[in-house]
Amino acid sequence: MNNPVWMMSSALPQWSLEQLMTSATRMGMQGLELCVFRSDGTRSDHVATHLPYEDFTSEQGKRIVETFQSKGLRFSIGAFENLIGGDEAERLKNQNHLLKLIRMAALMGGNRNGITVGTFVGYNHRWDAETGAFEKNLNEYKRVFEPIIRYAEELDVTVVYENCPMEGWREVGYSNTMNNLPATLAARKLMYTLIPSPAHGETYDPSHDIWQFVDPVDVLKHSDMRRIKTVHLKATRMKRDAGSIHWGNVYGKQQVSAELAAAAGVPVPAHEWDRFSYEAMVPGFGGSDSMDWRSFIDYLMQHTYEGVFSIENEGANSKGTENEAAIEQGFEASLSFIKPMIWPLSPEQGYAFSGETSLTVPETKQLPIVSMQDLTA
Repeated sequence: MNNPVWMMSSALPQWSLEQLMTSATRMGMQGLELCVFRSDGTRSDHVATHLPYEDFTSEQGKRIVETFQSKGLRFSIGAFENLIGGDEAERLKNQNHLLKLIRMAALMGGNRNGITVGTFVGYNHRWDAETGAFEKNLNEYKRVFEPIIRYAEELDVTVVYENCPMEGWREVGYSNTMNNLPATLAARKLMYTLIPSPAHGETYDPSHDIWQFVDPVDVLKHSDMRRIKTVHLKATRMKRDAGSIHWGNVYGKQQVSAELAAAAGVPVPAHEWDRFSYEAMVPGFGGSDSMDWRSFIDYLMQHTYEGVFSIENEGANSKGTENEAAIEQGFEASLSFIKPMIWPLSPEQGYAFSGETSLTVPETKQLPIVSMQDLTA
């Protein structure tokens, strides 16, 4: 019961790495989950790029590790894109970017320093009108990710998938809201069976299961706990609004003409993310949410979870305000919320972290930049 708590940098894309480190240290965090998105990417909702990644050198890696070491912080890196679907040219760029991040992690110590590489898998909708579309996506996942995971294993780096369905990643006129393959436990277990390597695992975000009416504790009971490297602290509050009453919360709201919807008195999506009736929250900030956090954390502690808790701030009353002070308050509140559940009680400091945060400065080495073409030639 002494897990580190990190902050995810996606909530503060405009901040420098130094600002993030200063804030994390002041609040009593033990590390940063750094977003390193493509600077030429197509996403508009998450654009944080908190480390340089083009032509990254071993010397840069050593300096970054030394900087984190001097602050008493650890870190991971990641970018979350569609790697098996969408525009073919963008898809290839996303795959090659992930390879760059795996190489970066290796140059900064990889598994030895606990530097994982976070990613999505994405989803390919080209088969939606065909039977077996889901399994075809599984096969595409294996085709694309098998060489990627082999490369990561060779470099002693672990790739971790986040389980967000990315339900708003397509226009509201489409009925299918599965846009990221590892969004369900079944998919993740199938993925690990297709590629049994130990070089991949997951960042488990329980909030995504809440709005799918799945108890995260049940998910943990049926998971291979060795695969869970990070747990996201992000909350969901289910809404009892007109959308959920009219459409339920399985298929999501569907798009019809505004005139027909008005005549029938039926709510329709206001935008692509307005598909399901829930509100993203920061745990412990601005009210209760729809999850039993105590039971969830207790299960993790009873089953010797030793990984990171990373606060992903997407709260409407925090990140959603775009007010930097409110964003920091959200992080602070979430940290205070979880402290009694994961940290030992100290006579002098109350609930306090007392674990190890040191890093090993890696030796200088040369690693060539590789592309998917190199790995599949």
